[in-house]
Amino acid sequence: MNTADILTIIGGIGGIQGIIELAKWWCSRKINDRHSLAGVVAAENENERRQVDWLEKRLAERDAKIDRLYEELRAEQKARVEEIHSRHEVELQLAEAEAKKCHKRGCHDRQPPSDY
Repeated sequence: MNTADILTIIGGIGGIQGIIELAKWWCSRKINDRHSLAGVVAAENENERRQVDWLEKRLAERDAKIDRLYEELRAEQKARVEEIHSRHEVELQLAEAEAKKCHKRGCHDRQPPSDY
């Protein structure tokens, strides 16, 4: 291979400027790899951050729904307890009326005797 062939090859790949660019690329290839890797990692982190935010929002919505359901449950339980108390009061009044019932017709000589 003679000098003319070498100069032709160098001229074909861009001359001296091509050799300089090749040297720059060779020296900075690791830095460029790190930059591209950092971009990928940043994109993954942002995606995970968005995913976590979405999951937290969904969890908060579910917590609010569960709280509403518990409120409804407690209201129903309270209504049932109040209904039971009112029925017991009526049963007590009925038992009291049955105890004060006069078994005779005139009630002036009451059986059983009453306190009123």
